[in-house]
Amino acid sequence: MRHASDASIHSSLASVHPPLPRAFYDRDTLAVANALLGCCLVRDTGGEPMVARIVETEAYRGSEDSACHAHRRETPRTRAMFGPPGHAYVYLVYGMHWLLNVVTQPEGSPCAVLIRAVEPVGGEALMRERRPVAAKALCNGPGKLTRALSIDGSLYGHDMTTPDTLWITAGEAPERVARGPRVGIDYAQPHDRDAPWRLWIEGNPWVSKAR
Repeated sequence: MRHASDASIHSSLASVHPPLPRAFYDRDTLAVANALLGCCLVRDTGGEPMVARIVETEAYRGSEDSACHAHRRETPRTRAMFGPPGHAYVYLVYGMHWLLNVVTQPEGSPCAVLIRAVEPVGGEALMRERRPVAAKALCNGPGKLTRALSIDGSLYGHDMTTPDTLWITAGEAPERVARGPRVGIDYAQPHDRDAPWRLWIEGNPWVSKAR
């Protein structure tokens, strides 16, 4: 339960960084992946907020995309992807790294955008307490940014259209966006492996070193 002072800070934070509306996410996944570049991820853990600009994303396009977790059917793991747009789909890889996705398109269409890299805007010192590494290694990858921002499985299914705990706010659109194949999807069909559905802000030093 928040104290009165905490509620005041929370209200002020929401007024400065209002969440994107559900309609933002309720459209084509690739369009959302592009529009998220330059927006800011806001993490409120009750004290000083952490804010980070999104500089890299990947689109996963449901049943038509063999790289998407939910392309075959709904499972307990992928249930959030079948729900309303604007909710968090958080999952664990290699037993150690949490990855953050935001559900897109209408309910029942299991699509999402993976947040691959961010650039600190506010609260960087707190991020480095959580992930004490040098320079850009702080959050230039999907598992790195979740550690730095304290994002884990407890946020699975979280509604990111509300200014509570975790949300995305509008930012400045980048001048140049680059595209290329997604990372770590060797299991997918060739046409999906080669699809240019990884997007990043061209020239931004916080973009991941994709392999």
